[in-house]
Amino acid sequence: MFLSQKGGIQKEQTQDDGFSYEGVSVKYPTYLTFLSLTEDKDSSLTRQDILKVTEIVTPLDIETKELKGDIAEVQQIKQLPDFSKIDTTLLVRIKYPESNPDFAKELKEKLSSRSCRIIHYGDSQIEGDRITAYLRNRLQKMYGGNGPGFIPLMPVYRQISAIVEPSEEWERYAFFDPTKEKFAHRKYGAYLSVSRFTGYQKKLPDSTAIDSLPIVKASVTIGKSKKTYAKFRRFTNIGLHYGNSNFPIKISVYNDGVLIQQDSLIADGKYHQYKIRTSTTPGDLKIEFEGKISADFYGLTLDGGSGVQIDNVAMRGASGTIFASSSATTYSRMMRQLKPKIVIMQYGGNTMPYLKDSIDVDKYAKRVANQVNWIKRRTENTSFIFIGPTDMCLPVNGKMETYPLLPYLNSKLIETCLENNVAYWSMYDAMGGKGSMELWVDEKLTAKDYMHFTWKGTKIISELFFTALYLDLKEPDNNDDA
Repeated sequence: MFLSQKGGIQKEQTQDDGFSYEGVSVKYPTYLTFLSLTEDKDSSLTRQDILKVTEIVTPLDIETKELKGDIAEVQQIKQLPDFSKIDTTLLVRIKYPESNPDFAKELKEKLSSRSCRIIHYGDSQIEGDRITAYLRNRLQKMYGGNGPGFIPLMPVYRQISAIVEPSEEWERYAFFDPTKEKFAHRKYGAYLSVSRFTGYQKKLPDSTAIDSLPIVKASVTIGKSKKTYAKFRRFTNIGLHYGNSNFPIKISVYNDGVLIQQDSLIADGKYHQYKIRTSTTPGDLKIEFEGKISADFYGLTLDGGSGVQIDNVAMRGASGTIFASSSATTYSRMMRQLKPKIVIMQYGGNTMPYLKDSIDVDKYAKRVANQVNWIKRRTENTSFIFIGPTDMCLPVNGKMETYPLLPYLNSKLIETCLENNVAYWSMYDAMGGKGSMELWVDEKLTAKDYMHFTWKGTKIISELFFTALYLDLKEPDNNDDA
């Protein structure tokens, strides 16, 4: 302890107590730290402050049964926020660019239109349809719409919104997955991941090699989940998105064991959508494929045909800076088919541990702006909303403290987004700001990894965002019926 100095060991953004000798660093508390004679509290937040934040809104629960004749229950689930019970001064509001005073009005017009697709890009914070599902349910209740939207053919994580069971032949290739070799053509589509029933080959085989290959049969079965919101259990418009199909592939679609469609996929190497339409939600939809060389399957969209559809595109480990590295042609073609009117981007957390100083923060914010503008050039009349990172902690002298650069990262992202006609919602501030993550963990609202929300915490943070958005959208014209 006599040798140790406060902050004697330099880490990426902080300093631990300790000392160095001949190139060797030893982490050890000073006597002041050991005897708790210094005030190292990360913030002045208390448990009561966090409880006040989490009690601003009342999240909705998942319906446990299909709603038909229970009018009281229908009214309860369809209720909109009751502002007679909400202190709106405590809400963290969405910030809009001063250069576009009609931003919120444009959002409402798009949401109120006959069909409004929203793509929600994010890192592992939205994995499993977390946050997205809650927002989707809220907006579909307000503006109409059914179905869970995008689902990969080869799911790699649990999600509640639909049941998807691929056969054993499938393999997933994600553009953001560092463990997978990147496709040379970089045609990963708008969802930045691909599923294949035969392995990826850098070079297409010639006719002689093709003749010697066996025909591979693969399938994917789709069903509605009983553990999700009732709105997601109804879909009649199924889109199969694929590309890089260069050899014959036969597709057969069965509903409850009855063949309803049979075709061949277009083998011109370009992006296409294969449409499956049913009069009612399929009970047990099975899609079978037969071919020697798989196409790249970008995923399925399960929609109701009108109203709001929201695609959850979770990219584990991503920082939101890889879009422009993918094939612009394939991305553009797919976006023209999907026609998203709103894009939500939720990033920042994964890059936080690697930022060394304010210059790194500035560079990251600039890269985010470049990605947003790259996507904008490949969409038409699309509004962008950016959701910033949560509070994040790292251990300092045995205590969890907010990353020192996080407040600056949050403020820099706000500045950058507003300058680029992107709305911004600060999840960091909504949680309570500096030091809030540790208290959210104590309340079991975030996991002990000090990063991901629990299901209870997910509903609270999602409702905080929805309520802030709802305040700006005002009440829909048909609010009396909502």
